[in-house]
Amino acid sequence: MPRTLSNAETRREEVLTAAMQVAADQGLHAPTSAIAKAAGISHAYLFRLFPTKLDLVTALLGRVHDEILATFTAAAAQARIAGGDPLEAMGAAYVELIQRDRELLKVQLQGHAAAVSDPALQAVMRQGFGRIVDTVREQTGADQTQVTAFFATGMLLNVLGAMDAFELAEPWAQLLCQAPELLD
Repeated sequence: MPRTLSNAETRREEVLTAAMQVAADQGLHAPTSAIAKAAGISHAYLFRLFPTKLDLVTALLGRVHDEILATFTAAAAQARIAGGDPLEAMGAAYVELIQRDRELLKVQLQGHAAAVSDPALQAVMRQGFGRIVDTVREQTGADQTQVTAFFATGMLLNVLGAMDAFELAEPWAQLLCQAPELLD
């Protein structure tokens, strides 16, 4: 059977999927050769799809932000249809997302950590985080205090998720993970 060649956009998506796996395990500064190998393409072709490593990392972090945005938007819409609270629904959907998709969580956290020392990645993370904050405000009508509490809780969820603490029996983990506002 003849091989069907993928168009560049399909290949970009395949590279981003491979980059998510590699970056989750090795960090955002993983060698591009490892990403090309995981995607099954040549190193040279990787740079035809993403001219610089920053372009690749920016697209990868954009994918993370887009997934969070899509999760929040869908959860809010479903809550409104069901007569529920969109903010609570977003929180519950986020818990499910980071428990289901450890790669997304790891890459998101690595983006935050890289932003500390890399101005270009800081700009990418600020832009993505801003989009998420704006979406939460627009979708929920929450006030400043509610939005701040939502994101503070989300950051705690990120830390707990990074430590895989949701199912731990230790008292500290039980205390933090079983707070009603975290897992509703």
